[in-house]
Formats: sequence, C-alpha cells, structure tokens
Amino acid sequence: MNAAGLRKVCLGFPGAFEDFPFGPETSVFKVRAAVSGGARNDAKMFALSAMDDAGLAVSLKCEPTLAQQLRAAHPEITGAWHLNKTHWNGVRLDGALPDSMIRDLVEDSYDLVVAGLSRAQQEQLGWARLAGGSRGVDTP
Repeated sequence: MNAAGLRKVCLGFPGAFEDFPFGPETSVFKVRAAVSGGARNDAKMFALSAMDDAGLAVSLKCEPTLAQQLRAAHPEITGAWHLNKTHWNGVRLDGALPDSMIRDLVEDSYDLVVAGLSRAQQEQLGWARLAGGSRGVDTP
C-alpha cells in the first residue's frame, strides 16, 4: 500500500478527516461526530503517518492482547514510536503485509476509537458495531 492508498482508506470512514497538528509532513487521521447545536466535539486520533512512500509506516490503535500477537507474528508490526506501546502498533507498509490486512488494521483502530465515543456520537457516525450490526448499516 502506498501513501495515497493509506490516505484513501483512512478518509473512507464516517467522520474521518486529516489534520496536521505536528506540521505538514505528518498526517494525523481523526474521527469526530457533530453534536447538537452544530458545535464540534473533540476529535480522536485513529492513525498517524508521515505519508512518505519511501519508508511508509502508520501508527494504529490496537487492543493490547492482539497487539502482542500481531507483533509476534509479523516483524513489520512493532510498538508505535512516541505512542503508548501497549495500545498502539507501528506498521511498516513495505509490501510484506497484504493491503487487505492493512485495511483491517486501520478499521480496527477506527472502531476502537469510535467505541470510546458516546452512544449519541456513535449513532451520528452511523456506527452500529456495538449493537451487533455492521458499521453504517441499520439492523432490524
């Protein structure tokens, strides 16, 4: 996966946007939901990357037990640099991992962050994972 593909995956989720709080060379992908009155709540980060095709890597949130398992099975996955290594993985995007796995890891990171939002915010994003349905799809 290249930088353009990573950006497309990250921005494909409801409420996702790209921010540059660390300068123009580092993309921070965040999610936020609108709250009543048109105000915005605080955005939550789910991915961070320098977005440089040479040495491309992304930091993604991960459930701690799964993070350990992924690191043991894949040398391309390590503790994320400058982030809490219990909850964040650094993933090298050098072609060793299939794009489908990278998409799944990004989606898992997004889901972990959205799961921490209020139910109202989750509903505003159309996120139904906790209700047993698929994200963005109403279940009867």
